[in-house]
Order: sequence, then structure tokens, then C-alpha cells
Amino acid sequence: MNHSHDRPEESEVVLQPHDWAHGGHTVARTPEGRVVFVRHADVGETVRVRLTESDENAKFWRGDVVEVLEASPDRRDRHPWEPADALRAAALGRRPVGGAEFGHLGLERQREIKTGVLRDLLGGIGKFGPQELDQLAPRVEALPGEDPDGLGWRTRAHFAVDDDGAVGMHPHRSEDLVPVEGFPLMVPALERLELHRVNLTGVARVDLAAPDGGRTQQPPQLLLTPRSDSARGTVTSSAHGAEARDALIARLERDLLPHLDRVGPGTSVVLGPPEGRAGEHTVVAGQGHVVEHVDHHAWRVSAGGFWQIHKLAPGHLLEAVLRAAQPREGQFALDLYSGAGLFTAALAEAVGARGTTTGAVVGVEGSPVTSADAALTFADDDHVEVVRGGVEQVLARRWPGTVRSRGRRGSGGRHGRARTRTTAGSAVADGARRPDVVVLDPPRAGAGKAVVDAIHALSPERIVYVSCDPATLARDLARFRHHGWAVESMRAFDLYPNTHHLESLVTLTR
Repeated sequence: MNHSHDRPEESEVVLQPHDWAHGGHTVARTPEGRVVFVRHADVGETVRVRLTESDENAKFWRGDVVEVLEASPDRRDRHPWEPADALRAAALGRRPVGGAEFGHLGLERQREIKTGVLRDLLGGIGKFGPQELDQLAPRVEALPGEDPDGLGWRTRAHFAVDDDGAVGMHPHRSEDLVPVEGFPLMVPALERLELHRVNLTGVARVDLAAPDGGRTQQPPQLLLTPRSDSARGTVTSSAHGAEARDALIARLERDLLPHLDRVGPGTSVVLGPPEGRAGEHTVVAGQGHVVEHVDHHAWRVSAGGFWQIHKLAPGHLLEAVLRAAQPREGQFALDLYSGAGLFTAALAEAVGARGTTTGAVVGVEGSPVTSADAALTFADDDHVEVVRGGVEQVLARRWPGTVRSRGRRGSGGRHGRARTRTTAGSAVADGARRPDVVVLDPPRAGAGKAVVDAIHALSPERIVYVSCDPATLARDLARFRHHGWAVESMRAFDLYPNTHHLESLVTLTR
């Protein structure tokens, strides 16, 4: 099988990748020994690579495959999304967009690569020995019911908008914007919106959400972020800014809403503050929030709030976390980086119904939007408390004699804040009581040394760490192990098919 295009350039080199690295790259070396991180290849292939970063003084170079001279047996005959197809993009004289960087390989091979990268990071940064890794046997699992091509799973997605009002996506590490007409990794409810048919001049970014995985009658939601400069539709002074915002809303009502009425009746449209600024949201149509459901649980999620992206992830992770945490009636559970309260709800149910036991749950989240949603969700649960603030600062404030704070901003949530504020409930006002179970689900930056040390100081029975980045997970596990914690079990899930990302769930005990 030979995949090629006929535009060789001086910035191209033939390479044979020999390993995989975290981040979606293969690793190759030039004949002179220069390391090159190559995207859209596989180990063992012979490929022609167009260099995208090749400064002579750089420690390594980067590049994209533009021709496959000897193909991997796992290379697909056809990429599932043309704009992300490196070979097709090269033939058109442009770079492939991000968002499906593993789409050139079959799903089984994708999971093999992710498993290998996870194992390598645990053995390197995490300092696990070969025998320990063999005993843990980490393996990236497919979710039951996954699409055979890894498509139709994203319930959240975002697009940039160019100067002409067309939606698009960026190539890897590039400010270029490539117009796109769809994104097959999205659930059908979002694909049907066909935003490429609408002129969105004055908008910088569009965030899409399909509540309940697009499986119910609840319509999608769009969050639009206006541009922040006068040349592109929004001016900086408050008076003129208000005029520009009103004009943008009028254009949306004229152009976008009629289109949505045809392709996605009932779709909510929310206009956020200009890019890079804080401010209020304006509901242009529908509602400013959606409601997510798993079994009998329900969560409020406002526009821009955090929720698991894969349509099957909330239910699958909820079950897996409960199995790992083993919460019991009457216990005190701490849910860190708690988001809208996905795990908070299940923990609260497990430790005891409202008003009937000494069981309690405290959720800590740094995002003002998401923590406010959680406060509303659990407003009637007197054994659940939602605290907004940076995790490190909240823990130090609640347990001042046990947890030491560095006294500066920490990693609080999807949008960390050093300031703390209780936003719902007062179930666990007594800081002397320490948690029996700690669940943490930090962003890609991980928990970090200070938070790991704080959790250790609280001395819970069990720790359940949910991670979306294997490198920061490995770093944090090394710190936990330094304190004497042992990894009881480890699972990994392919929540992001056709990309290099993966989700891990680790149970720690002493």
C-alpha cells in the first residue's frame, strides 16, 4: 500500500519512526541523529515527513507525514475525517487539523499505543518497576457499545470562527484556521446543526453541547464567544461594546436562529462575554443550562460548564468510581475537582440519604460556573456541601492543623481560584472530621505536589484518582508512593477514540 502526493519540498525528510511518545507523536531520528516528533505515522513505517518546526538550535524537530512509503498493517485505507487526514491535507497544500490525530490507524492499534504510552510513563516518571507494571497490567479498554470506527461519541465540541464567519479548526501547534463542514466524532445531534452553513461574523468561538449524549429529546446548546476587537466586530469601550453586542445578537436572530429552527428545533443559543474577558452570559434562545442524567441522577450544567465529553463516559465512570471507592453508609467522602458533581451524587447516595445518617460529602471545585451549578443541584441535600475554591487552599482552610498551604494560587478545578466560598449545604462544618474516602478528578495539569501532600496528610482509607493525562498521573502517583501509598488497582479507558487521549482510574490504599 502506497499513500502519496506529488509535492516534494526541501523541508521534507524520509524517516522510520521507532517509538511512540506521549502527545500523539511517533519518535524518529534523522541520519544525523536529530530527534523528530512525527504525527500521523506508526512505528515501523517508512514515511516522508514535512518538517513543521526545524530550528537548527532546537533540541528536537516536529513534522507531519505527507507520504507513506512502507505502511503499517494497522493503517486504515481511509481516514474517517478528511480535514484531519495528513495525506489528503498534503495533497491540498495545507496541514491537517487536530482533533483526530490517531484516525489513520485502526482502533485496536490506537488502544495498543495508548497502553504502551501509559506503561512507559508509569515506568519512567512514575518510577514503577517492570514487575510492578506486570502485576498492574494497565490496559486501555474500549467502552461497551463503542462505535466500531470510533465516531459519534463527542457530546461537547468547539470550533474557532474565521474573519469571514466560517467555523474551522486549527492544525497542531498552529494559528492557521482551516474551514470544516462537520466533525464526525460528534454525536449526530450536533452534526445535524451544520454550522458551516451559517455566517457567524463577529464570533470568535462556538462551543456545542448535546445533553444526555444526544439520546433524549433535550435539544443541543450553543455557547458563542464574541470577538474582542473592533476590527472584528466588537469594540472595546463599554458603550460601543454594548452596541456591538446588540448588533451581534440581532445578526444571530436573523441568520442563526432560523437555520437552527430548520435543522435543530429548540437548540439553545447563549452569548458569552468577549474572548479573554469575564462577564455575563446572554440567553439569545432557549435556556442557559442543560440537564444531564445518569440513571435516576440529574445534574445542572450551565453553558461553558464542565461535563464528560464521551456520551458513555458519565455512566461508565460513575460505576467504576463507586466500585473503586467502596463508600459505606455513615462515611465522609471528599470529592476534589468535583465539577458539576458527577461523583458527588453517587457518593452522597452511598454514604446515606439526607438527614438520616452521619454520612456526608464535600465537593470542591474552582470554576465559579460549575460550582454554582453543583450548589443548585445539591441544594436540597443537607449532607452534601459544595465549596468553590482552589483545592489546596480549601483543604488548608478546612484542616489548618493538618494541611499546610503554600499560600499562593493552586490548581482548583477546571478554572482554579484561590478564594474559597461555600456555595451549598453545611454538612461537614467540623473540620476535625477527616475524610474516609477521597476522589479526585483533576484537569490535565494533575493534582501536583501540594495537593497530593494535603490528601496524604488527611489520611483517608482509600483514594480514587481519575486522570485525563497519563504524564501528570504518573508524576502524582510517584508522590503518593513516596508517602507510602500503594496502587491497589488501575484501569484505563478509551474515552477519546481517534485521538491520543485516554482516561485512567487508580485506587490507592495503605
